[in-house]
Amino acid sequence: MRIGVVMQRLPLQNNRWQSHQWRPLEIVGADVLSDAGDGAPRCLRDDPDELRWLFSGFEVLLHRDEAEGYFLNLQAPAPSWFVMWRMEQVGDTEIAVPKFVTLSYNEAARLMDGGEQVDRMEASDDVIANMVEFVTTHYQPEIKRKRKKPSFEGGAGVDKMARAEGQGGDGNGGK
Repeated sequence: MRIGVVMQRLPLQNNRWQSHQWRPLEIVGADVLSDAGDGAPRCLRDDPDELRWLFSGFEVLLHRDEAEGYFLNLQAPAPSWFVMWRMEQVGDTEIAVPKFVTLSYNEAARLMDGGEQVDRMEASDDVIANMVEFVTTHYQPEIKRKRKKPSFEGGAGVDKMARAEGQGGDGNGGK
């Protein structure tokens, strides 16, 4: 899927630490992107109440090794896109620039574990249908196996520990 991301900056009222907040506003498809020109970031709106930028050039592919992540995304109340973005200077303005877009819950979790800023946006019905088809074809749940619990009663390891404790009794090696 070829997509673009519209990032939005909104002013925050009554916040002493931040004057504004960035967030992904919309995922746009190839039909909108064909009108976007050369694919360079484009300012769509710039006024005191709102700033919007369109970033195109994202190609989202579904990978078999991420099938579990798509499955987990589909289990959520609202399946989502996950947009990883960073603040960057573009011209004389600092803006939020999307760097990576995925539909895998696991991929998004790994990005967040690595300290990245990741926001979610609800996926459209056609994207959800594509994920359902992909997961149905490629996802095989891992077979749960019973694990044998280690025995702490008896055995050579316990005898060895008991002998070691008997030699030093006080925990200081008998000294």
